Amino acid sequence: MSTFQVLEFAKRNHERYLSELKEFLEIASVSTLSEHKPDIQRGAEWLSREMTRLGLQNVEIIPTAGHPVVYGEWLDAPYKPTVLVYGHYDVQPVDPLNEWISQPFEPAVRGEDIYARGASDMKGQIHAVLKALEAWLKKGGLPVNVKIFFEGEEEIGSPNLASFIEKYKDRLSCDLVLNADSHILRPDLPSLVYGLRGLLCLEVRIYGPKTDLHSGTFGGSVHNPAQVLCQLIAGMHDAHGRVTLPGFYDAVRVLSHEELAELARIPHSDEEWQKMTGSPQLYGEEGFTTIERVGARPTLEVNGLLSGFTGEGFKTVLPSKAAAKVSMRLVPYQDDKAVEERLKEYMRKNTPATVRWEVKKLVSGPAMLLNRDTSGMRAASAALEATFGVKPIFQLEGGSVPVVSMVKARLGVDSVLMGFGLPDDNLHAPNEKLHLPNYYRGIEAYIRFFELISGER
Repeated sequence: MSTFQVLEFAKRNHERYLSELKEFLEIASVSTLSEHKPDIQRGAEWLSREMTRLGLQNVEIIPTAGHPVVYGEWLDAPYKPTVLVYGHYDVQPVDPLNEWISQPFEPAVRGEDIYARGASDMKGQIHAVLKALEAWLKKGGLPVNVKIFFEGEEEIGSPNLASFIEKYKDRLSCDLVLNADSHILRPDLPSLVYGLRGLLCLEVRIYGPKTDLHSGTFGGSVHNPAQVLCQLIAGMHDAHGRVTLPGFYDAVRVLSHEELAELARIPHSDEEWQKMTGSPQLYGEEGFTTIERVGARPTLEVNGLLSGFTGEGFKTVLPSKAAAKVSMRLVPYQDDKAVEERLKEYMRKNTPATVRWEVKKLVSGPAMLLNRDTSGMRAASAALEATFGVKPIFQLEGGSVPVVSMVKARLGVDSVLMGFGLPDDNLHAPNEKLHLPNYYRGIEAYIRFFELISGER
């Protein structure tokens, strides 16, 4: 069966696709809230029925210690590569509900966009892959072998995914992973992510007196833990935006001239970036562009501060303790254990003897640097260029996608991150949307990808 005929089948079914997508988006599969556990199950069952209807084999809802994984396969292409498709069907909570123009689980099409929680992150991406598979299966069969696993816990950090992959690694064995949880730069400009920053989350705690004290009676005689914490946090950056932890940058790689030239192709405007953030002015490590700062440079950010009385009104208290949640986005070759030790070294050197301190590790995950010259990357690049009419840009992503490192460590294979969300899709925010022209182009690009990868080994 020719790719042209498969593409034509997909184009004739846009109206049906949209109706099905709306049905999927109506399921409130919020993974972090226990009251939505039945909706998570409904989401898994919807996918199971759909995958069975398309003609996938051995479709199964597999329990985990948390929310289930939906698995299916089609292995009737002998001597062809096996692609493992990853996605997640859980979504973020909808708060604040009053900021939604339309109800988050009542999909609404306005202009060329469909608005609903999970539209872009990532039910629309999942559905696009399934429709590409359907088009091939309805026209005679897939040109490659395919295995699919969709998890229900990505939005809560995938706590059971590593153990799932380890337990089922024989069933999940493959030649490469297609991860649809990704995005492009503009509706008319595709991109492929080849680098992901890692993540290290810590809690820094400062302890002073054994209990909160009256600030009038004891103020000036006891070192205030909140004040100490603020001074320590402030000292973690210098006046040029660089992190001051000893040796923090030792393992940071320098981008090649070719990589810098590729990043320069990204249509970026600092003015637009500033407008998107709502900040009075942009800020960052001196000597680097905004694009380099958010993709190729490590960061240290304060995510939360807690100390003393924070309720309504006033209470003259000298707090007994203070805490800060700190996250670091690490770049390839930075080791999270080494960086954690760097922070502890900073604390040992700079914390006064008037207080006690401790650092508690919360979450960590490694950075990933993907080879741009693999069969998967070549197939994805060619598929995107054929679909959009322009060569995709290879970009470095500031965020972290833990499953990429999980499958590399446990299955020994690389991933291709190929999705079609947009930077302004309001992920995790009110009025999340998916640009429908990109949804349909995504289906076409996935169709081409499966054909192209069939000739690669």
